[in-house]
Amino acid sequence: MGKIRKQNPVKLVIGFIFSQKATSEKAKAILQRRLGRIDFESDLLEFNHTDYYEKEFGKNLKRKFIAFQKLIPPQDLAKIKIMTNRVEEKLARWGSRRINIDPGYLDLSKLVLASTKDYKHRIYQDKGIYAEVTLYYQNRSFNSWEWTYPDYKTAEYIAIFNRLREIYAQQIKDK
Repeated sequence: MGKIRKQNPVKLVIGFIFSQKATSEKAKAILQRRLGRIDFESDLLEFNHTDYYEKEFGKNLKRKFIAFQKLIPPQDLAKIKIMTNRVEEKLARWGSRRINIDPGYLDLSKLVLASTKDYKHRIYQDKGIYAEVTLYYQNRSFNSWEWTYPDYKTAEYIAIFNRLREIYAQQIKDK
């Protein structure tokens, strides 16, 4: 029988996809008020791996990642996804979203993303929210799975999550 151990808190990471920087800044401000201080913000990245969001948001889409200083219990991911969906609705215009907000968390071994969509590799969490292990850490770097979104497989994204893992490792070491 395995011994039950206390789970370490995890690092909350949120990805934005948008066309207008002002919308991402509004979303960031709302999330900061609700979730606390941001301790990491990526550069603006081109989002050109799919045209899935173009009808809703337009062309020339951007991606940005932010992370929060306060670590969270992993079981909070579902309620955070529900909250970020409400922020998307609040920032919508004429019934259309203007930003996609994707929360997830990172620990020393994986990056987990929340989703409202079920699939063979996703595990139900609560209230219509699923979780997927999108990246795993092995051989000193994050790595992708067959189901990992194409943008998350890029060297640029992997470097961001490796950096976030370094920040997180220092945070749990300092606890």
